[in-house]
Amino acid sequence: MQPETFEVVVFPEDRRPAHWRQPIVAVGNFDGVHRGHQKILERVCRRAGERGGTALALTFDPHPPRVVRPDKAPPLLMTPAQKLAALARAGLHGAAVVRFTRDVAAWDPEHFVRTVLVDWLHVAEVWVGGNFLFGRDRSGTFSLLRALGQQYGFRADKIDPVRYKEFVVSSTRIRRLVTEGRLDEAGALLGHPYVIEGTVVPGDGRGRSLQYPTANLATENELLPPNGVYATCLLGDGRIRPAVTNVGRRPTFGGDDRVGVETHVLDFDGELYGRRVHVAFLVRLRDERAFPDAASLQAQIAADVAHARDLFRRISL
Repeated sequence: MQPETFEVVVFPEDRRPAHWRQPIVAVGNFDGVHRGHQKILERVCRRAGERGGTALALTFDPHPPRVVRPDKAPPLLMTPAQKLAALARAGLHGAAVVRFTRDVAAWDPEHFVRTVLVDWLHVAEVWVGGNFLFGRDRSGTFSLLRALGQQYGFRADKIDPVRYKEFVVSSTRIRRLVTEGRLDEAGALLGHPYVIEGTVVPGDGRGRSLQYPTANLATENELLPPNGVYATCLLGDGRIRPAVTNVGRRPTFGGDDRVGVETHVLDFDGELYGRRVHVAFLVRLRDERAFPDAASLQAQIAADVAHARDLFRRISL
């Protein structure tokens, strides 16, 4: 159950709220808030309930690879706002966000523990994933964290990697699945569909001229599925609406310089301009391709919609 309030504090600007008593803290990047993350967060919430403590997530902004190896930093599965919203939905009382800088990256593991976990948060327990590393050059291991916990008076424990079928669930694997267009598999590892969010902005009206009006999404999400057509859901105003989404450059009409996201909502004729919405990707239907004329494209869109309707009949939204 999500607490009535979810508080966010930022290091080093903010003080820890005085009412955060006995903080039970999950530490990690939490990109995607996938099944593995969810197991850690569930454990933290349970332990907080048992101890009468405060369930928290400690995370970092920007994503540490952006600072220590920007040329190899991956596109993220979530925006910072999406991540915080997902952490709130997990039932936590709050999040502590460490501004990750080159100075923070240079801290040795004990300095991080003493400065952030002990002096700032006054943690009672710290929970991490089985492959957690921290401190300068990722030199801090779980064994070191546990030893430092004994030294500074907090408990440290870990959750072993979560497996889904034969795969270890990780943000890296999920990013690869999204990049390959395997959205159904990505959703299985996430424990929820892959979602991008943004604001519906005016387009050129071409979809409406083809009798399939679309909502054009301006999004801040970094990782888009590859160009193609997908069975999706549009989430907004507390409603889940079945949809078909095209990601791409509209090659039939000469192609665009930028990749666009256009969603046709099935059986919907309302107004969406200016609204903040989420598009959840379920299954890839086909590649994007150029058609010889508008009539051929219209016929293919009709086939895509029929395909999506068949899928939606077989799943529960």
